[in-house]
Amino acid sequence: MSSFVYSLFSPGAPAIVFLACALWIWRAPRSRAARRTALAAAVFYAAASIYAIPAAIGVPLTRGQQLFTGPLSGRGTAIVVLGGGGERVGGADRALSLMSRAEASRVLEAARVYALVSPDWVITSGGPDPAEPLQQPSSIVMRDALVGLGVAASRIRLESTSRTTHDEAVLIAPMLRSLGAERAIVVTSAIHMPRAFGAFRAAGIDAVAAPAPDPDASAPWRQRWLPAERGLRYSAELAHEYIGLPYYWARGWFAR
Repeated sequence: MSSFVYSLFSPGAPAIVFLACALWIWRAPRSRAARRTALAAAVFYAAASIYAIPAAIGVPLTRGQQLFTGPLSGRGTAIVVLGGGGERVGGADRALSLMSRAEASRVLEAARVYALVSPDWVITSGGPDPAEPLQQPSSIVMRDALVGLGVAASRIRLESTSRTTHDEAVLIAPMLRSLGAERAIVVTSAIHMPRAFGAFRAAGIDAVAAPAPDPDASAPWRQRWLPAERGLRYSAELAHEYIGLPYYWARGWFAR
């Protein structure tokens, strides 16, 4: 389901949908259904690509969230940074694994919280992407970035096998116990926080939320109101959350 949602909002999806509609109209020029479908697709993708529209639809997911300011003792505390995907860029003989914008914002927020709290541990979480088997897991990419931002490497632990938010919660719970951490400051994107927070609570983790600001929220108004890839990307993330929340609740993976 996750891969389908992201494919539906990929940059190439509108072209495929419009091509299918054009072929339908060509085969059935008098079909009202074909024309209505083409119009609906045009309206749908126009709205999805304008960042301000999905951002407004996502407000219920972020309502009430605040930037983490503490105070919270670092003793017995672990910061848990959830991966947000990335990409692999290959050269002639080497390759780099890069963070997505969402993942980068989470790393920046984790570094800020680290400076405020000075926790005993930092756990970077995120396994390999099945579609990119040669790409480094998010846990490793985020660890390297955090070290570059001043986080002590000796305090960082990796969770490198998860593929879903539920996986992360289930795998991190025993890690926290083995580290002697009594609570976790969960760092993830604001729209992802409700599902992530619920999953960690369901796994028995005493969690504190530290939502990472959306990196596109402060973009100039032209970039927020003109159709662009950033809108499709945010629409995909939003759809993933609105589908994921009831699914997690139905599976018993969510607790308030």
